Amino acid sequence: MTGIYLQPTLTGKLITLRPLLDEDFESLYEAASDPVIWAMHPDSLRYERDIFEQRFFNGAISSGGALAVIDNRTARMIGSSRFYDWNPEQREVAIGFTFIEQAYWGKGVNTEMKALMLNHIFEYADTVWFHIAEENIRSVKAVEKLGAIYSHKENKAVEDKPFVQLYYTLTLPAYRKACGA
Repeated sequence: MTGIYLQPTLTGKLITLRPLLDEDFESLYEAASDPVIWAMHPDSLRYERDIFEQRFFNGAISSGGALAVIDNRTARMIGSSRFYDWNPEQREVAIGFTFIEQAYWGKGVNTEMKALMLNHIFEYADTVWFHIAEENIRSVKAVEKLGAIYSHKENKAVEDKPFVQLYYTLTLPAYRKACGA
């Protein structure tokens, strides 16, 4: 399908998502520099500046689908997410590489971010995938609340550190049902 835009600007009540830019490094690193954010992640050292730049930020910029999360009240960058692995033939895409500052956890920011992203991408995709480390219980619970269904798991590694990656799939009908729409 042509015309898909993986870096839209999407505005909600709490946050705005906009394309992540090269010049956003310092602001995004400031948001990412809390070790607690990465504690359940296989790449748990992402709070370190060089590791964050090499193993997160550079990939985000080159992905063509990375979004900055901006707090509408303060206009400050508080995290990031991205669309990736777009498959136009299968009409599938993945959403992930998501983090927000700990101060925003449990306050509806992640829910609004996913709603903005899903409402946008379901115009182009029939299926959305989420790839989550098995130990990341917070993310597992979050995607299950959206209506995502466990599909399978694979053994993976980050910097030679093995972990199990879970694959969840979400369709528009399942998302609408989970949201009561």
